[in-house]
Order: sequence, then C-alpha cells, then structure tokens
Amino acid sequence: MLLAHPAVLDELVRRYTTLERALASGAEDPTNRRRLEDVVYTLCVSTGTRDIDAALAAARRRVPGAGRAAD
Repeated sequence: MLLAHPAVLDELVRRYTTLERALASGAEDPTNRRRLEDVVYTLCVSTGTRDIDAALAAARRRVPGAGRAAD
C-alpha cells in the first residue's frame, strides 16, 4: 500500500478540523460543506480507511500530533 507523505496527512487533518469547526459554529455554507466532504474523502483514501474516525486515527498514528496546531 502506498503511504501519504506525513506533511500531506498533517495538512488534511488541519483542513478537516478547521472546516468541521466552521460548520459546527453555525457557519453553514455549501462551499465549506463540499470542501469538508472532499477532505473527508481524501483522508479516507490517503489512509486506506472508509470513515472519518478511522482516517483521523490512522493519520494521527502515522503522524503523531497531526493537525494539533489547529486545536
């Protein structure tokens, strides 16, 4: 299996976190919703998983602290 570069995984987790927070805060925007769907898909493909929880766990195992600066 091909492995995504750690920097790519880190950036995807950051994007996911940022978009999820924006949507959760009430900033319901069709563009952000689509971007979130795209990031979810890309994270799943990049980690060889089928759902976002598994994808985030896999990314964080591969890159400890992935996306933590967005926290």
